[in-house]
Amino acid sequence: MHRRHWCSFEAVDLASDVFGASGVYLIWHASQEPRVVYVGQAAMLRDRLAAHRGDDRILAYRSFGLYVTSTVLETAARRCGVEAYLAGRYAPLVGDRHPDVPPIAVNSPWD
Repeated sequence: MHRRHWCSFEAVDLASDVFGASGVYLIWHASQEPRVVYVGQAAMLRDRLAAHRGDDRILAYRSFGLYVTSTVLETAARRCGVEAYLAGRYAPLVGDRHPDVPPIAVNSPWD
C-alpha cells in the first residue's frame, strides 16, 4: 500500500456527496508496513465513518496516519459480498464480524 492522494480518515469532509451514499470502505494505516485497520459497509457511509472517528480500537493506529477509501454500492447484497471479500483479503486489525456470504471480488484500491 502506498500513500498517494488518499483521504485522511480524521480530516476528510464527511458532508461531501460521496459519503452520503451507500457503500463499502477500508480504513488503513500508513506505517512502514501499512495494514488495513477496518473493513466495513453502510447504507450511509458518513454516519458509519463518523462513528468510527470515536472508536478507540481504530484510533489506536492514528500515530501511523489513518486513511479511508470507499466505493459506492447501492445494494445490500453487493455490499455484503464485497465486504466479505475485502475482509478475507486484508485481514483487518480491528473487527472480526463480517458477512457470511460468498465473496465478490473487486480490484484493490492500491492497484
